[in-house]
Amino acid sequence: MERKERLNLSMLFDFYEMTMANGYFRKGMQDRITYFDVFFRRVPDKGGFAIAAGLEQLVDYIKNLHFDEDDIAYLRSKNLFQEDFLEYLRRFRFTGDIWAVPEGTPVFPGEPLVTVRAPASQAQLIETYALLSVNHQSLIATKANRVVRAAQGRTVLEFGSRRAQGNDGAITGARAAYIGGVHGTACAISDQLYGVPAAGTMAHSWVQMFDSQYEAFKTYCEIYPTNAVLLVDTYNTLKSGVPDAIRAFNEVLKPLGITKCGIRLDSGDIAYLTKEARKMLDAAGWQTCTISASNSLDEELIRDLLLQGAKIDCFGVGERMITARSEPVFGGVYKLVAVEDETGTITPKIKISENVAKITTPHYKKLFRFYGNDTGKAIADYLTVYDESVDDSRPLVIFDPDATWKKKEVYDFTAKELQVQVFQNGELVYDLPTLPEIRKYCLEQVDTLWEEVKRFDNPHKYYVDLSQKLWDVKHGLLEKNG
Repeated sequence: MERKERLNLSMLFDFYEMTMANGYFRKGMQDRITYFDVFFRRVPDKGGFAIAAGLEQLVDYIKNLHFDEDDIAYLRSKNLFQEDFLEYLRRFRFTGDIWAVPEGTPVFPGEPLVTVRAPASQAQLIETYALLSVNHQSLIATKANRVVRAAQGRTVLEFGSRRAQGNDGAITGARAAYIGGVHGTACAISDQLYGVPAAGTMAHSWVQMFDSQYEAFKTYCEIYPTNAVLLVDTYNTLKSGVPDAIRAFNEVLKPLGITKCGIRLDSGDIAYLTKEARKMLDAAGWQTCTISASNSLDEELIRDLLLQGAKIDCFGVGERMITARSEPVFGGVYKLVAVEDETGTITPKIKISENVAKITTPHYKKLFRFYGNDTGKAIADYLTVYDESVDDSRPLVIFDPDATWKKKEVYDFTAKELQVQVFQNGELVYDLPTLPEIRKYCLEQVDTLWEEVKRFDNPHKYYVDLSQKLWDVKHGLLEKNG
């Protein structure tokens, strides 16, 4: 069978989702309203928070959700599904509601990043893609934000396309990295599709193509005088690379009055080489020449380089960011939290496990963030039952859901509901922000977190507390079903 030129991503589901959808159909339960939450249990790299991302791709998926004749034929070939169910799929469209935390929001374990209210079969069939898009991009955005914070205001570029897990890993990975705070990417198609600023100069092969390194540098400066960043470590960085770069700058750029230029190092003792290169450039009058560094960097190596006094203006970060190599799984899950009957009565559902971390928080919920009016900093997050509200005009007692004795009074705060409605009755009702708007929002919201929460080593635990009503619901179900 010839491969279709364009994949129908509606078929990107775990097969058990289809068998369950068929089961619901056979029992007449396909239209029963269900509520599912997407949440994660642990921040990657033992960090203090994660960054939500991937919503725009989930929106595109939901808008295009359908099964064409090739899909129906494939499912028929499995000899599991009757024709009435296949006809149901032929007419299949998403008609439910979705709420989500906006992309770029700092988020914490146990919080519903996405809430789906939809007929059972519809809600079941979108599980894999909802998790795929949110898990992947939240992972990369979180890693990128760590790298950006480690760089302490210096430029960070995403260089990882060739090491990403597949083409979509490269394309949407660059998008997620931009949300997390990187300044641009080497991936041209991510610029074309999403507007992630793409840039690049030369590889070692450019230098090797010429009879001399100087000729390679001079030619590049002549062709790209306003974007002359020269890779100086093809042969010997300090003996010939930096001197040849200075010579090319002097002979080509200086007569043109151009002072903006740069060098890049991709190997060797980066801390030592950049310090020596800075001295050489400054002595030659090129104080405005920037120094970029690449070569398997991550937040830990960047922190070490800066502690060693490395003179680096820009970091190119590749495989360790685009794959989140130190912990390449975000771990988000998709769990049923409530069902609704014909009268509109919502019944909470819980999953219980001997592994306490896997016990879910039931019910259709609201998620609030409390900001101190005196500092503007985030104090805590607060989960309530859907029909509750928060009066932030008076003190409120909250408690750690994992320790009933640990209570805290919050006062002089402003409560903000974090989730926004994205779909209503299957129609998109959310104005998707632009990517630059998402990135700006992300960096602003990260700034609302206390430094203790943002530190890399042993970050302070940020509490996601439950309202008394939600706590009572959860523990009532634990006692009933435990």
